[in-house]
Amino acid sequence: MNESPYVVTITTQNFVEAVIEKSKEVPVLVDFWAEWCSPCKTLMPTLYKLADAYQGNFILAKINIDEQPELATQYSVRSVPTLKLFKNSNIVDELLGVQPESALRTLIERHRERPADRLRQQANIAYKQGNIKAAIEILQTARAEEPDYYPLHLDLANYFISDKQFDDAERVLQALPVNIQADPIFNQLSNKLNFARIALTAPTIDHLDTQIAQHPDDIQAYYQRGAYAVLIGEYEKALADFLVVMRLNRRFQEDAGRKGILAVFNLLNNQGDLVSQYRSKMSALLY
Repeated sequence: MNESPYVVTITTQNFVEAVIEKSKEVPVLVDFWAEWCSPCKTLMPTLYKLADAYQGNFILAKINIDEQPELATQYSVRSVPTLKLFKNSNIVDELLGVQPESALRTLIERHRERPADRLRQQANIAYKQGNIKAAIEILQTARAEEPDYYPLHLDLANYFISDKQFDDAERVLQALPVNIQADPIFNQLSNKLNFARIALTAPTIDHLDTQIAQHPDDIQAYYQRGAYAVLIGEYEKALADFLVVMRLNRRFQEDAGRKGILAVFNLLNNQGDLVSQYRSKMSALLY
C-alpha cells in the first residue's frame, strides 16, 4: 500500500496526539484491523482511496489490534474491521465489517467540514444576536454555493419561521428530498411552522390569559396560548394547555389537543421526564 500523508499508523504513544487532538481539526476515521483479517485487507484499499480523494478533509488512522491490544480493549473492539470516527475528541459515528465505498463516503460527508460550514456558523452567530435578516442572507449565499448541503436548508427554514416568513419557510421545507423530510429536524421545523402560524393570528398572551380566567372553557384560547408557549420554549406550559384542549373536546380541530401534545413530544425528541409525565396524562384521558 502506498504511503499517504493522510494515513497514520497509531500506537498507544501517538494516539492522543494523532487521534484525540487531531480530531479537533478534522475528523479522524480510526480503522481497527488485524493482519490475519481478510475482510480488513478487502476494506483497506477503499479506505486509502478515500483518504487520498478527500485530501486531508479527514485522516485515516490505522490500529492493529494485535500490536495495540490496550487501545482495542479501551474502545470495546470485539471484531474487525471496526471503524470509529472521532470528531472534537469524541466518537461520533462507527461502522462494523466491510463497507461499500458509498457507505464510507456517507459517513465522511456527514462529519467533514464543508466550505459552507463557515458561512453557516456566521449565520448562526447573527441569528443569536437577533439579526435574523442577516442570517438569512448569509445562508442564501451558502446554499447557492452548496445547494445539496441540506443542513443549510433546514437552518434557513428555521430562520424564515423566526422572521415570520412562513410561506418561504414552507417552500424550503417542501422542496427537500424525501429522505431529508424523514429527518426528525424536518418534523420539528414543520411543527414549529404550524405553531407559528397559529400564534400569528392569535390575540396577545395577556389577552389570552384574561380570556381563560374569565372563560375557563374557551378551547381556542388554550390552544392559541399553547402555540405561543411552544414558540418561546415553554414546553411544559404548552403541554398543559394542549392537555386541557384534549380534555375539553377531542373533536376540536380534528383532535388538535392530542396532536399538539405529540408535536411537543417531537420537539423534545420524544424523551425526558416531561415527555413521560405528559404521556401518562394523555393516556389517562384516552383510556
